[in-house]
Amino acid sequence: PHAPRTLGAPHELVDLESDTPLDHVAPDPASNTSSVPQHPSQVVDASATADGAPSSLDSTSPDPLGRSPGLLHRPERPSGPRSPARRRRRRPSRGSSAESPSTSSEGRAKGQQPAVESTSPRQRRAPRRPRKRRRVGSIMRLEDRSSSAYATPGIPHSNTSSRSPRRKAPPSHPGSSRARSLASQNGSSPVYRNGSTNGSANGVAARPTPPDYFGHDREEVIRILIQTLHDLGCRSAAGALSRESGYDLESPTIAAFRHAVLQGEWAEAEALLSGGPRAEVDDASARPSPRSEIVLAEGADPKEMLFSIRQQKYLELLEQRDLGTALMVLRQELTPLHQDIARLHALSRWVGCIHNPSDILPFLPRVVVNDVYKSSADPRVNSLMMCQSAEDLQSQADWDGAGGSSRHDLLSELSKSISPSVMIPERRLAMLLHQVKQTQIAPCLYHNTTASPSLYCDHRCDRSQFPLQTSLELDHHRDEIWTLKFSHDGTRLATGSRDRTIIVYDVPSFDIVQQLTDHEDGIVHLVWSPDDTKILTCTHGGPAVLWDVVTGKQMLSLPNHGHQFTAGAWAPDGQSFITGSTDRLMQLCQWNLAGTRLHAWSGHFRVRDCSISPDGRRLVAVSQERRIHVYDFRTRAEEYSVAVKVELTCVSISQDSRYMLVNTVQNEIQLLDLETAELLRRFSGQQQGTCIIRSAFGGAHENFVVSGSENNRIYIWHREHEQPLETLEGHRGGCVNSVAWHPHNPGMFASAGDDMRVRIWTPAQTRRKQGDSTNGYHL
Repeated sequence: PHAPRTLGAPHELVDLESDTPLDHVAPDPASNTSSVPQHPSQVVDASATADGAPSSLDSTSPDPLGRSPGLLHRPERPSGPRSPARRRRRRPSRGSSAESPSTSSEGRAKGQQPAVESTSPRQRRAPRRPRKRRRVGSIMRLEDRSSSAYATPGIPHSNTSSRSPRRKAPPSHPGSSRARSLASQNGSSPVYRNGSTNGSANGVAARPTPPDYFGHDREEVIRILIQTLHDLGCRSAAGALSRESGYDLESPTIAAFRHAVLQGEWAEAEALLSGGPRAEVDDASARPSPRSEIVLAEGADPKEMLFSIRQQKYLELLEQRDLGTALMVLRQELTPLHQDIARLHALSRWVGCIHNPSDILPFLPRVVVNDVYKSSADPRVNSLMMCQSAEDLQSQADWDGAGGSSRHDLLSELSKSISPSVMIPERRLAMLLHQVKQTQIAPCLYHNTTASPSLYCDHRCDRSQFPLQTSLELDHHRDEIWTLKFSHDGTRLATGSRDRTIIVYDVPSFDIVQQLTDHEDGIVHLVWSPDDTKILTCTHGGPAVLWDVVTGKQMLSLPNHGHQFTAGAWAPDGQSFITGSTDRLMQLCQWNLAGTRLHAWSGHFRVRDCSISPDGRRLVAVSQERRIHVYDFRTRAEEYSVAVKVELTCVSISQDSRYMLVNTVQNEIQLLDLETAELLRRFSGQQQGTCIIRSAFGGAHENFVVSGSENNRIYIWHREHEQPLETLEGHRGGCVNSVAWHPHNPGMFASAGDDMRVRIWTPAQTRRKQGDSTNGYHL
């Protein structure tokens, strides 16, 4: 009854009332249904009607089925061969295989059968005109189909602009980029999670995520930031960053390995490490089983890692007093690895900490039993085997138990053998920032502060903040000053002179608090006790004297037996001390506070200077025979001795017990590695030939070396450079015999010389005048 209307171009939405194309259609708020794949039987054959005339598509005409007027959507047939996945066969509908719901309904109303013109399947499929569809929200569906009929959960929809279920991101894997881009709902451009969507409301394309971060790998940066947020306690922020970026801190395998070590699940940890099958887990809600093998770092030894895990397991069993299982681990798991026999022997001895050693020898490996019998005379072994409690075990094994930090320490040690791309090293960002700061500090030759540089700006030190100027002169001695030393807490300064007196000054007022005068000869060396209450002095030709600094009285005097005491050093516990002498039979001796000799080292050499490392591990002595002797102070055994080609005068050890500084008589100071005796630096520039000059480490982190000279100057070197950084003048004449840097104030050091003066050096400031003083170095 109505004339046919011309449709728009393919894929064009047309308003049936105005016959105008529409760009956007407002969603129907009354419907929230999803579209479904369109069956061929639902396509309207618009080429014929019941009476052979074209069907009317006027939206104003009444619909026999009561359908609402809507929009037409003409799909365009894709070019090329049809994909097998999209090929569908025509199925007969409930009425007739050739009729659509519209024509069959109208034909029944008139008592006629719908006309079928095609005689072959190909002819039946072409040409076709779509039935009217309405757009609800962003979804197209057939008008005569209810939304509930196609709301099948779990079935993806594919009607061009249909909804698709949210895609589950694949698990993260080290070295791969998870979720670099996700397919959009319309199958077009990727979805970026940094506040952008598919395109924009203004029609501007979304900015893609850059592949790197200013030249750095994006994945590495994000994973390190996630780790840092966890370290800072910002776990919610770390989770948000992981979700938005699509990167995980660790793979499921590494996370499971971490959990197994920290929870003491040793079988699980070994299975994950070896890549074998995991232990059975009864809990159905347990973590999913990771399948990837842990990637080890280059050069890592898997057997060594297994040994560490089983050693922890063994010690925890001993702590639990499960002796039988512990012995099985020792015999069947640790011994077959053939890793460190010495460690294995030590582990076997710790069994005696929990049980009588004689009862367990039959259960130990034969190699261990032989070692136990051979070592039974060693008092240290007996002490290990006689301890009877878990506390004794922890003390002897230097291990704080399962409830302490031992498992975290084990995980930290194991992580060093795992590839860093798989398991990021601990506190990685903090280490990188430390390296950045050190890189900025290294070229800064005047860096002399313990404060950490700011990250907000580049670091730079001002030379004016370096101690280059004399702020005070002390002139209380009446003869040459040969030695001086700050106390360990930095509150006192002691000076020793040829006038046979020691003066103790308060710091920083430099008022005299004590004078020690009863010496038989000039003082060539002095050293403070660890608690700063006593001073040991060595004189040129007299005895070695122990002084009480508080009372000013002598506590002990050791005769020299015709030989000179040249140096002294305190044991870390403060209950004994060392003296060096030119006596070949008593050149190096240890004494208690009562004057009883505890030990004398043999060697038939004459000691010129000696020192004990701050950690108490080593005793170092330099001899007149041009050798450096290094001893294990705890066992008293000699570790090594080094012959040098020049004559040596004194030795000083750094506070970290890693380096020693040795003065020679050929205008050179040598820096050596205390562990290996490797020569690291040769500092030159000062003059030294006949005098004993004592140099020292100093400044912030002991980054500097300072020494006097026979030309009345003071030389300062940066520890990384062999040429002098500064040369200071101030002493009036003769030799500058001793220099000492304040232990806690990097901006202060003191010097003493033949001019009977003590000079205090600080950064440029208002000078404090005491007596007749002169300016030092002028800026």
